[in-house]
Amino acid sequence: MLFKRLLIDRITGIWMVVTITMILLLPVFIGVGLYLKALPMFGQQGFLHLVITSEWSPSQGKFGFWPFIASSLYVTLVAFILAAPVCLFAAIYLTQFSSALLVRIMHPIIDILAGLPSVIYGVWGILIIVPFISELSAPFVDVPSTGYSIMAGGIVLAVMCIPYMLNMIMEVFNTVPMGLKEASLSMGATLWESVKHVVIRKSYPGIISAYGLGIAKAFGETIAVMMVVGNRVQVSANPFEAGYPLPALIANNYGEMLSIPQYDSALMFAALLLLVVILLINLVFRYFIYKTRER
Repeated sequence: MLFKRLLIDRITGIWMVVTITMILLLPVFIGVGLYLKALPMFGQQGFLHLVITSEWSPSQGKFGFWPFIASSLYVTLVAFILAAPVCLFAAIYLTQFSSALLVRIMHPIIDILAGLPSVIYGVWGILIIVPFISELSAPFVDVPSTGYSIMAGGIVLAVMCIPYMLNMIMEVFNTVPMGLKEASLSMGATLWESVKHVVIRKSYPGIISAYGLGIAKAFGETIAVMMVVGNRVQVSANPFEAGYPLPALIANNYGEMLSIPQYDSALMFAALLLLVVILLINLVFRYFIYKTRER
């Protein structure tokens, strides 16, 4: 009987180690595979040259990825600026001030929004956001725009990320021990002061983590953004101008223009850039979490 229990424990330990190792090695395998496929690009042009140049003419062998990188960063920044405060304030209200009935109503709504296919958000963006920008927002600031723009992509992306980040921040707030807030209230603090100085402060690492995961998800989003961003190769600081993010470049062209020399390697290089940027985002936010916990 003892031997049987030891054997079961040993087998359980082995399969857990194997599965964890597979998960840890999966990003490495993906990165190595993308690097090997993108390797021909490095034969004629260096990494820095590919990243900082803007000329995109595949038929002439010119692959400048800066417009795609800039568009991805710009759309993600707009989405984060719009979504971050909404998620934080909504999470505070739902977990600290609202009635239990409202929370029970909101939970399935948030789950439904988080589970909607991205193409539905894209169609919604075409029907609502694009006309809103072209007919109202852009004329209001006296800027001509077709509506298919960085701003449209950022708004659609923000709406997509809100349920994802909101759910995580709400779970973080719910993990704060009720006794800490009650102790603050017993010392004479108001409810808002207790929330601000106890609940939010205690939840800093979780909030940062939710924002980091939300940004990483937003940076790699493809279909919805591709449908409303305009897909024009250019670099512009005007958010009402069209852009062309990296995921849209891969989705639009892979399998259609591979007869052009090195085009396959260029798209794999774009995928490698996506992987590297998302890894950097996660590392930066991990550092913020570490420094927050230190304080």
